[in-house]
Amino acid sequence: MSLTQEKSKDVNFVLRNLLAGGVAGMCSKTAVAPLDRMKILLQAHQTHYKHLGVFSGLLNIVKKESFIALYKGNGAQMVRIFPYAATQFTAFEFYKKYFGRYFGPNPRIRHADKFFAGAGAGLTAVTLTYPLDTIRARLAFQVTGEHRYNGIIHTATSILKEEGGVRALYRGFLPTLMGMAPYAGLSFYCFEMLKYACMKYSPHWTCNTLERNTGGLVLIVPAKLLCGGLAGAIAQTFSYPLDVTRRRMQLAMMDPLTAKFGMGMWSTLKLIYVENGVSKGLYRGMSINYLRAIPMVAVSFATYEMMKQALQLDTGMKL
Repeated sequence: MSLTQEKSKDVNFVLRNLLAGGVAGMCSKTAVAPLDRMKILLQAHQTHYKHLGVFSGLLNIVKKESFIALYKGNGAQMVRIFPYAATQFTAFEFYKKYFGRYFGPNPRIRHADKFFAGAGAGLTAVTLTYPLDTIRARLAFQVTGEHRYNGIIHTATSILKEEGGVRALYRGFLPTLMGMAPYAGLSFYCFEMLKYACMKYSPHWTCNTLERNTGGLVLIVPAKLLCGGLAGAIAQTFSYPLDVTRRRMQLAMMDPLTAKFGMGMWSTLKLIYVENGVSKGLYRGMSINYLRAIPMVAVSFATYEMMKQALQLDTGMKL
């Protein structure tokens, strides 16, 4: 194969991988958008909803606002999640090949490359798309009748003008990075390990035989969803306090009473603990997070795996 053909093949691989990752992200986030909004309202102690539980809160959103309000902020989420997920999954394929060569075949650290590849992919994706996450959080935090922002562009320009420029769009970025490394790393690592275990120990129950894919096996959809859901649950448990810290920092300037949460990561983390403790502070909204994270990660990985098969991405590019 000539150099030109090789480059064309690599570009084609990257584009197909970006498409697969982007579609996977959009499907997963849309599936849990109502729970995602409720989580933000609980994490940041929104005045109208802080006294409610998950399901009573969802019912109250429909009653107080409307059914479509369950998806408030999801437009900004889609604008963010396609490039985010596309970058994350594509970067994972790159990093997996690099770390696979770095760690080699040492059985003592088998699959460690998946953890570091996942962590690197998560950090890469969140760095590129973080401002859109801040915008989306601001929109989702609003309640009908008390709107401060009118859309994505208005939110972005308002933050830039009123809160100190580009730096304001990255408020909460440090805890996000610190939380993303273990979250993304564990998500990809656990999914790959669970997928490997299914293929090795229970292929008759969890796999279909195909001409393509590793060992001629591919997980059936229920097995993909199960592996993805378990991976998401494990990863979220470790990284959740930093997710709460990120949200409090992102939304600090929405109310003068919460502006104290925007001063820095460690001070915010400490303040959340001092004021609300562990279960009602650092892990506030964790129950809804399990309800959203498990199906979200399950749908994400399952959709990505199905897109890979549909786009014939079982074999990758040479680095």
